[in-house]
Amino acid sequence: MEYITLRDGNTIPAVGFGVFLIPNDGSTYDAVTKALHLGYRHIDTAAAYFNEDEVGRAVRDSGIPRDEIFVTSKLWLQDYGYDAACKGIDASLKKLGLDYIDLYLIHQPYGDVPGAWKAMEDAQKAGKIKSIGVSNMTPNIWNHFVPQFDTMPAVNQVECHPFFQQKQLREALDTCGTALEAYFPLGHGDEALLTHPLVTALAHKYNKTAGQIILRFEVQEGFVVLPKSTNPQHMADNIAIFDFSLTDEDMVRIRGLDTGKGSHDPETPGMGDMLLNAYKVHE
Repeated sequence: MEYITLRDGNTIPAVGFGVFLIPNDGSTYDAVTKALHLGYRHIDTAAAYFNEDEVGRAVRDSGIPRDEIFVTSKLWLQDYGYDAACKGIDASLKKLGLDYIDLYLIHQPYGDVPGAWKAMEDAQKAGKIKSIGVSNMTPNIWNHFVPQFDTMPAVNQVECHPFFQQKQLREALDTCGTALEAYFPLGHGDEALLTHPLVTALAHKYNKTAGQIILRFEVQEGFVVLPKSTNPQHMADNIAIFDFSLTDEDMVRIRGLDTGKGSHDPETPGMGDMLLNAYKVHE
C-alpha cells in the first residue's frame, strides 16, 4: 500500500474501499471484513449510506489495531448548520462505535456549509475527527465556500477518472495543498472506459486488468482512489496495483483521454433540494 500525506500531516492510504449502495443487511459487514482481509486499510462510508454501523462493527471485529485502519464518513445535508452538525458528528461516532473518525467530509456542498464546517473544526480540535474535508465541490463551489473557512480542507472527494480528470479543480486544490479523492475512479463501471483501445493495450502490455491500469494511472497522478466492488476477484485486483508503474509516455497518453465531462454535475439547479429530499438520515 502507498500512502499520501495530507496537508494536516495525517496520512491516508492511496486506495480505499467504498461502501456506497451496499445494503445494511449484513452485506456491508461481510464486504468490509473481506476488504480488510485482502489488505485494504481505508474504508469510506457516510451517514447517507445507512451502513456506518456495519462498517464500524467490521472494523472492531477485524482484530487489526484501530490506528492501522483509516475510516472516512460524511455529514449529510440534513445536519448542516453548527448545532445540527455537532449532533450529526456524534451520531456518526455512535453508529460506527469508534472513539474517533479519521476523515469526516461535508458530503454535499449546499445550505449552511460554513456552520457545519465550524462544527467539524471544533470536533477536530476535540479529537473526535483527525482530518476534515469536503466532497462534490467544483471550482465555483470551492471558491464560494472555502474562503469562509478558518481551516483549509484536507481533501475534496469528487468524481474523477480518465474521461473526467478534473484539471481545473486540481489546479485550485494543488495551490491549497488539498488532496483529491476520486470516487467513480473506474468511471462507475463505464464499459467505454474499461474497453477503450488504449486501456486494453496497456493492460496487455503490463499483464494487468483494465481496472488496474486505470487505478494505477490515478494513483500516479496523486489521487486517493475509492473503487467499489463486492466481487472478491475485483476487490483483490483493485488493490494489487503497487507492483508496477506506468511509464511517463503511457501517463501522457492516458491524460489525453480526458473529455472534461462527468456523470454528476453538482452545479445542477435544485440539486441540493433534490438530494435533501431523497435521503433522510433521521426524522
